[in-house]
Amino acid sequence: MNRWEGVSELIAVTETTSFTAAAQKLGISTAQVSRQISALENRLSTKMFYRTTRKVTPTEAGQTYYQYCRHLLNGLEDAERAVTNLQNTPRGKLKITAPATYGEQKIAPLINDFICLYPELEVQCHLTNQTIDLVASGYDLAIRLGKLEDSSMIARQLISRQLYVCASPAYLSTHGEPHVLTELNHHNCLLGTLEYWRFIEQGQERNIRVSGNLHCNSGQALLDAALKGIGIVQLPQYYVESHLKSGELVPLLKNYQQAGEGVWALYPHNRHLSSKVRMLVDHLAEHLD
Repeated sequence: MNRWEGVSELIAVTETTSFTAAAQKLGISTAQVSRQISALENRLSTKMFYRTTRKVTPTEAGQTYYQYCRHLLNGLEDAERAVTNLQNTPRGKLKITAPATYGEQKIAPLINDFICLYPELEVQCHLTNQTIDLVASGYDLAIRLGKLEDSSMIARQLISRQLYVCASPAYLSTHGEPHVLTELNHHNCLLGTLEYWRFIEQGQERNIRVSGNLHCNSGQALLDAALKGIGIVQLPQYYVESHLKSGELVPLLKNYQQAGEGVWALYPHNRHLSSKVRMLVDHLAEHLD
């Protein structure tokens, strides 16, 4: 006995409310749909539909059976799609958003590498620090930094980024080096979009309010100010790592440094995740350093 017999027909009839429309959807005859439904009803010893000349309506048993079978059929479609996607070459349109500087320095070069591997792709990459509604704006993928807000999106952490507090040797020779968080009150702290800096103290996260004579929403501008000895700055490692290695900047308050913040791939909750999105996310996770 084939326990799948009649399942596709029951799902089609339930969703179209018509034996004729179900037959057209399945590409078979109305008589065959009727035979399969009758055979299913006989096998289960229960009536699946109320039939009138105008409409076909599922019974309580029919609706219950439909819900379980729809779930099973979705799983079968997902399994077939997953196997097919393994063999697919990424092609077509892909719409991505990422933060401006991090996207420019880290994400965009890897996307370009991905295009070199799969030249049939057509990528639209929008670099912005604004939070975009992915579904409303039709984006396939977003790269987000730090803590994520509650969301119905699916998130995968690609890597973590480190925040560094640092200053130039010239600034430190004039103003001295802070050794505890309270000493930041006596220093010129260069601020971005937030009024506080983030630290770890005795295992607990702490946001410390700081102040200074420069507020700017550009990390590159804050980096330039720090290099010129204007003040102390807290920036992610991709801004400062080369300057720390060269000695142009000196790391400070290392005992209070956070373990790291996430760099996330975010995409809409969709059980039919396309192979090109999945493969790009895998590519980013593998090659981000």
